[in-house]
Amino acid sequence: MKPRIHPYISPLNYSRVRALAERPDMSESSVVDKALSAFFTSAHDDQRDAALIRRLDRLTRQFDRLEQKDTVLGETLALFIRYFLMVTPKIPAAQLDAARADGEHQFENFLEQLGRDLQAGRRVLEKAVQDVIAERSDFFSFEDLDRLHQPAPERSVAKEAEDA
Repeated sequence: MKPRIHPYISPLNYSRVRALAERPDMSESSVVDKALSAFFTSAHDDQRDAALIRRLDRLTRQFDRLEQKDTVLGETLALFIRYFLMVTPKIPAAQLDAARADGEHQFENFLEQLGRDLQAGRRVLEKAVQDVIAERSDFFSFEDLDRLHQPAPERSVAKEAEDA
């Protein structure tokens, strides 16, 4: 047997409940019971939605950091390629085979070093990116500039004689 309650509701809601209860296989109790079930389910849905929103916010922040690192990486690569193309002289045809062999050897050394660094957990690029990205504390304040432009304290003649 279901428990019985005696709630008070507004006349508008009562007329709505009565209108729904006129349908076949519906009663006032079933309408109220279904409404309460929907109400409590939506409260659970709200908690779930809030958890999903927090998770999406965290993922968005992570994506923004990845996008920033990707931008720095792309700009770094573009700058390197530009510099490389500017400073690399053309190789005479007679020396081309030797230059390719030397390049292959240097590339193999590069891959070995990269493997060692990754296994050891050293992140050269990440450290470089952190060095490049400026923090607010990295900039001079007006107080710092004022201190730099103040004249040095006067040294006494006696102190200069001691130093000599």
